[in-house]
Amino acid sequence: MSFPAAFRRLAAVTAGAAALTIGLAVPALAHVSINPGTAEQGGFTKVAFRVPNERDKDSTSKVEVSFPLDHPLPFVSVKPVPGWKVKVTEGKLPKPVTTEYGEVTEAVTKVTWSGGKIEPGQFQEFEVSMGALPEDTDRLLFPTTQTYEGGEVVKWADEPKADGSEPEHPAPVLRLTPAAGGDGHGAGTASPSAAPAATDASPAAPSVTAVAASGADSSDGTARALGVAGLVLGLVGAVAGVLGLRRGRNA
Repeated sequence: MSFPAAFRRLAAVTAGAAALTIGLAVPALAHVSINPGTAEQGGFTKVAFRVPNERDKDSTSKVEVSFPLDHPLPFVSVKPVPGWKVKVTEGKLPKPVTTEYGEVTEAVTKVTWSGGKIEPGQFQEFEVSMGALPEDTDRLLFPTTQTYEGGEVVKWADEPKADGSEPEHPAPVLRLTPAAGGDGHGAGTASPSAAPAATDASPAAPSVTAVAASGADSSDGTARALGVAGLVLGLVGAVAGVLGLRRGRNA
């Protein structure tokens, strides 16, 4: 086999592998999700609502995340996103909820980001720090509405199905696990800077603050790119070795 022929075959194999890698990765970005998807009961956590753009032309211009009313979160703070305006909406709960911080009658009902753009083929993460997470449920749902510049509105609000299959427009779900330390504030939770000061305030009033967090999570795209690059280098090395062996035999 000549070197050009081997290189063409290598290119074809690499292209197929790259296509397979990207194809397998697409479903993970096909809907709005919350990352990380789990947190410990009774503690604080920082999550990112990851919003991909599924359209070929229109950009996403508005994202609205609804917070649970049956399990309200007393303390909520949001990280500013460059180019986006954020509005935190508070409201009275249908009925008061008793927490370790006292009786909560009002809480954050939704957070809205607007004014920015998520271009086609891109995604944006909107970070929120929140707590204390409830201890009497194993999950929290955050129905999300995604609005495109053309006026299209997509509601990601479907609850998980009992059979484990994914609904058409699943709502972001935060799974809650028992605290590792057994004291309701186990390791692995991130306590927001606003929480200690808010604890001294009236327990009925939720704490809402805009804070700047340090560093951003690495994107999934970087990991995929490195994986494909590694595959390419491995295949190139294999072909080079085979060609060298054949040349040695011919000599």
